[in-house]
Amino acid sequence: MKTFPVGSDKEALLSQRMAQLGVREADLAETFVRSSGRGGQKVNKTATCVVLLHRPTGLQVKCQATRQQGLNRFLARRWLLDKIEERQAGRVAAERARREKIRRQKRRRSRRAKERLLADKAHHAAKKEARRRVSVD
Repeated sequence: MKTFPVGSDKEALLSQRMAQLGVREADLAETFVRSSGRGGQKVNKTATCVVLLHRPTGLQVKCQATRQQGLNRFLARRWLLDKIEERQAGRVAAERARREKIRRQKRRRSRRAKERLLADKAHHAAKKEARRRVSVD
């Protein structure tokens, strides 16, 4: 059963990707609105723009790339899956960055590096001390 005006291989890839990311068709809220921009009377009369909302994540996609509603539905689903994938990858990258930061903070410094760090701190403190207001007593 073909749902979208694309090849059956592309449709199968889409459904496979949706299953892989855990996105069900029941989780999607699909609405149709009139497109804007080029297209003349045809655009003004038909609702070819697709607004797709993924309820669990709250992500929303609006697609008016073509003047075909069916193709816009397909493209909107692909864009939504891209967004969901980016969000999941972003969480993984943020967690990895957090772990790396903690590891850097815990890493032992060499004796020379510690001495240099303490010397820099002392120099900075001396500069701040020199900037203090002089009291007249």
